[in-house]
Amino acid sequence: MSTFALTVFLGSFLLFQVQPLIGKYILPWFGGTPAVWTTCMLFFQTALLAGYAYAHSASLLQRKKQIYLHLALLTLSLLFFHIAPSAAWKPFPGDEPITRILLLLSATIGIPYLILASTAPLTQHWFSKLFPGKSPYRLYAVSNASSLLALLTYPFLVEPHLPLARQAQIWGGLFFVYVLLNGWCAAKLLRTPAVTEPNPGRPETDDGAASGEQIAGPGSFLMWILLSACGSALLVSVTNQLCQEVAVVPFLWVLPLVLYLATFTIVFSRDKSYDRVLWGLLLAGALIPGVRVLDLGVNVSLPAQIIIYLTVLFTLCMVCHGELAAQKPAPHHLTGYYLAIALGGAIGGASVAIAAPLFLSSFGEYPIAVSATCLAITGSWYRQGLFNRMPHWLKVPLGAGVAAVCLSMGVHLLRKDPGEIYQVRNFYGVLRVLRQPDKQGEKMTLMHGRVAHGSQFTAGTLSRLAISYYGDDSGAGLALRYHPLRRNPNPADRALKAGVVGLGAGTLAAYGRTGDTFRFYEINPDVIRISDHYFSYRRASAAAVEIVEGDARIMMEAELQNNNPQKFDVLMIDAFSSDAIPIHLLTRQCFEVYLRHLKPDGLLLFHITNRFLDLAPVVATHAAASRLQAVMVTSQADPARGIWKADWIVVTDNERFLAQPEVKSRSQAVPASSLLWTDDFAGLWQVMRN
Repeated sequence: MSTFALTVFLGSFLLFQVQPLIGKYILPWFGGTPAVWTTCMLFFQTALLAGYAYAHSASLLQRKKQIYLHLALLTLSLLFFHIAPSAAWKPFPGDEPITRILLLLSATIGIPYLILASTAPLTQHWFSKLFPGKSPYRLYAVSNASSLLALLTYPFLVEPHLPLARQAQIWGGLFFVYVLLNGWCAAKLLRTPAVTEPNPGRPETDDGAASGEQIAGPGSFLMWILLSACGSALLVSVTNQLCQEVAVVPFLWVLPLVLYLATFTIVFSRDKSYDRVLWGLLLAGALIPGVRVLDLGVNVSLPAQIIIYLTVLFTLCMVCHGELAAQKPAPHHLTGYYLAIALGGAIGGASVAIAAPLFLSSFGEYPIAVSATCLAITGSWYRQGLFNRMPHWLKVPLGAGVAAVCLSMGVHLLRKDPGEIYQVRNFYGVLRVLRQPDKQGEKMTLMHGRVAHGSQFTAGTLSRLAISYYGDDSGAGLALRYHPLRRNPNPADRALKAGVVGLGAGTLAAYGRTGDTFRFYEINPDVIRISDHYFSYRRASAAAVEIVEGDARIMMEAELQNNNPQKFDVLMIDAFSSDAIPIHLLTRQCFEVYLRHLKPDGLLLFHITNRFLDLAPVVATHAAASRLQAVMVTSQADPARGIWKADWIVVTDNERFLAQPEVKSRSQAVPASSLLWTDDFAGLWQVMRN
């Protein structure tokens, strides 16, 4: 048994170590948005389904045929153990990202992932044939415990200490060991004579008592799919909810997945680990803040949001998966049971990754997933006859509670902000345009998620004013107004070449003068379209305005490869996805790309206004490593002028700029720290605001 347990343990460990590893590889290539991880999750769940389908199909073959087939696939998988994706997979402007991500993952880890995904059901099937008197479901608990270990060790032990390339090499070596172990298990089954399973319709529990359904009919199969789909949809929607407001980093991917797998581990560890009454009460307590946090939104602190969302995920998944475990069938239905679970997981993942962006114009999958899960749990309880045994006085509050949750979630789903005139959702998030009254006149505001990304007055001369985060006293305003070139005695030599990473409403184009060139890098085509249609900053600018569509880092790296450095006088990094920071635009490697595009005395600016993260130490450390100064410019809010509080950091060695009274009086030096973010590691918790 120990060899089977070790095979299952190593297979599950590798299965879940490769998820954050490969996700971190490709995240910078596709804009660093939450949808990258959502699409990865869709692939993982679909590949898991394929692995379980293969295991189920193989289990129906004669013993020798299934063993020889599996040994052949194990041998084939060794050709793909090098999992680091080639840079040739980087997208081009206009590429459809979801399709490209799925093709990339299929080509790099598809075959190894399929083999690893089949480990738990197929090895348990073999185990039940070799040891018919023992329950194989404990191996499923081993599988989930190993998955938990893989996920917990990645952000704390693997990611901080090993470069990505080294991680991929070690993973490949361990995969080779896994192939040998799995092949040994298959060979052992091949050498062992077939044994008739005693009383297959009455499986033995861990305690020796009969349990599970004697017959796994279509109703059972559908219920397994439904419960699994709800748990999977909750996992992906909660991860989306967290990442869109903070940052897309492995730690925030891993936390929900850890809790999701922990529920599987708990409920399958032994038969009495799931208590319907206890978890039903805990679920009711978790749903109250889970509904309320959607109404409070930005008024809830980051730690509180993380705790609330994860508590809702854990309790709902605990009940869903507890119901799954309570309905587990006899061992001869084992592979079909796991196939149903995998099918539900793929359906749940696809509903969030594919269906939600197609049919929802907002991030409505979380309230839908919560409501659907409550209904599915109620249906499972009804099917198990729980309502027949329940006191009548309890049925009314239970029904009212489920109805209240669904109603509250529905209200949130249908709610619109006052003045909303346009809303669109794509791979990069949800964009909305609001028309709002203001003391100075009507104002248009661009929202990404729940965060404003720029505003513009609509009337007359006011429409030419740079407002919101970009007022005259902001870091960007100072850089564009007081760059030493602006003081040049010869008017013909006062022109600036400015680069901007992130278009938003296009506000910074308002600072453009005749002869200037403003070059915007923008990955989201809908942002470009909205800035043209609803805002006039770009059209009204006196400068020549250029738009480069695509991820700024990829496009700037391509320009350098083509020997085309832009030689910017000012380069401003103003990229956000809702309030989430694209981490790949703040690493040491990307910082060096910025400097290669900047003139020797140029100004490099970072917009770091953020509710949750203090990014000043990260930028200052990069600056110090390049022997440059970093100064913070914090401009205060002025509601009467449409100005918002903004934090900018200016990185430069241009003493003429820093010494100007208008700049010196509004800036302060930022000391360097030890927070060196690289493409291999970025420590989110190190920059968390209190």
